[in-house]
Amino acid sequence: MHENKKDIQDEIENEIIHEINEEIEEAEESLLKEVVKRLYKNKAAMFGVGILIVLIISAIFAPLLAPYDPINSNILARLEGPSLKHWLGTDDLGRDILSRIIYGSRISLQVGIISVSISLIFGGILGILAGFYGGKIEMIIMRFIDIMLAFPSVLLAIGIMAVLGPKLSNAMIAISIVNMPRFARIVRASVLMVKSEEYVVAAEAIGATDTQIIFKHILPNCLAPVIVQSTLSIASAILEAAGLSFLGLGAQPPTPEWGAMLSEGRSALQIAPWVVAFPGIAIMVTVVGFNLLGDGLRDALDPKMKQ
Repeated sequence: MHENKKDIQDEIENEIIHEINEEIEEAEESLLKEVVKRLYKNKAAMFGVGILIVLIISAIFAPLLAPYDPINSNILARLEGPSLKHWLGTDDLGRDILSRIIYGSRISLQVGIISVSISLIFGGILGILAGFYGGKIEMIIMRFIDIMLAFPSVLLAIGIMAVLGPKLSNAMIAISIVNMPRFARIVRASVLMVKSEEYVVAAEAIGATDTQIIFKHILPNCLAPVIVQSTLSIASAILEAAGLSFLGLGAQPPTPEWGAMLSEGRSALQIAPWVVAFPGIAIMVTVVGFNLLGDGLRDALDPKMKQ
């Protein structure tokens, strides 16, 4: 008799959990539609999306879009101004600047996405551990994060590059380490807000494990600020990679990376300003595109924007 009552109680609990999960899924679908609708109405965000679409197309179809090889030099055509033959001119080695910018979009996207992904994974893990468990774990992790934040990001990246050596892959590692504290703090703050919610307490009450609570109840509700920060961090990562390459610590010649193009062209700035101007414009437009999208996502995901 006792076992029958227990079975009935288990069935009721399972039905309640199933109904709650269905309600959560419906709410998430409704929220996603609302976010997309808000984002679509944001003209600045849509302009940013347009910029990023052009960038992605350029990166994917670079061999088809680039009129010349980005590495082969032609001394006879060195420092030619913009013309029908070379739309954006040539550099001091006669390489077509447009082709190098198109191929450079591949490197910029690669650096931004990979470095931010690494930062998100490791920073997110630290943030979850600190926010969920608290106590000594939180104190140790957050003091470590505070120490990292005490260093200026550029100097920290340069210091890491001094240890690892000048290389594009090492630049990605340095940028990911520099950006990791941001994600750790954002994820920790989100976890602290979410873990006190009633559905998390209910999950603990029915015997859910820490792993189940983190991945099923906490992480899905921490995605909004993480998505916004990821978008904005890609822009900063591209800018930091360009800065490291400009200093000779990132991509090495003849790699068509925008920062390296700025460094190579600065000696000809006065006689051929287009060598520096167009890579600089490419960096600026790309960063603006990611920032506009990030701002749009922040507004779309912010519940205070709902009328």
